Amino acid sequence: MANHVLWVALLASGLAQAIKLILAYVRSGKLNLRVLLEMGGMPSSHAALVTALAVGVGLEEGWDSLLFAATVVFALVVMYDAAGIRQAAGKQAQVLNRLLEEWLEEKGADRFQEPYLRELLGHTPIQVLAGAALGAACITLSFALGIS
Repeated sequence: MANHVLWVALLASGLAQAIKLILAYVRSGKLNLRVLLEMGGMPSSHAALVTALAVGVGLEEGWDSLLFAATVVFALVVMYDAAGIRQAAGKQAQVLNRLLEEWLEEKGADRFQEPYLRELLGHTPIQVLAGAALGAACITLSFALGIS
């Protein structure tokens, strides 16, 4: 319970999820709690989490520590996956779903037995950067305020 960096990193991730919920409400006028469980969206809670962790380790252990280096590499892999690989997979799912719909229309079928592929899997680079900025701000503010 005394791991300050862990708790602030988790708080940053939760704050990112709360921001997603608020933004979805502003866009639609409806409270959609499913946003909290969906992948993607603004800002990236994964980026907020891993950035807060890496910056917190840097502040706690030192910027030249091996642990800081490891957490930075971990954060970069997570953020690359979110904005690169998962984003590309989501775009591919979108194309495949459209092809399936066109094929079903040609065949005169109204439904396919398998579920459609999930299209919103990753983040845009801006969503990842916003999440990273949120995570860095949360942990930096907590250290500046002396919260531990």
